[in-house]
Amino acid sequence: MAASLPIALATTPASAAASCGKTVSDKDGSSWNKTADGANERSGSSTGCAINGIAYNTQRLDYHCFTIAGDYTWTYLRNDSTGVYGWVRDDLLSDYGSGVYCGF
Repeated sequence: MAASLPIALATTPASAAASCGKTVSDKDGSSWNKTADGANERSGSSTGCAINGIAYNTQRLDYHCFTIAGDYTWTYLRNDSTGVYGWVRDDLLSDYGSGVYCGF
């Protein structure tokens, strides 16, 4: 009888885009004082969602968590300078976004 092998579990979350209008609570309490250079803050994790505001490199951002939408990851954040919440594609953020998965 052959020995059973352990089952490999996925370490990367499955793609779960945030629909337009989706908000989430702050799950990434350690992430403050991050910046973006003219990145659109959107109502969901898609360029098809409305723009809530724009994050600039002189403004500080508070990351809440990230999700995966297609080939990109997106971070939900609060712009501390303007009070605007939104989703920003991680490659547009100073350190590539939150490290905490939203899990929805």
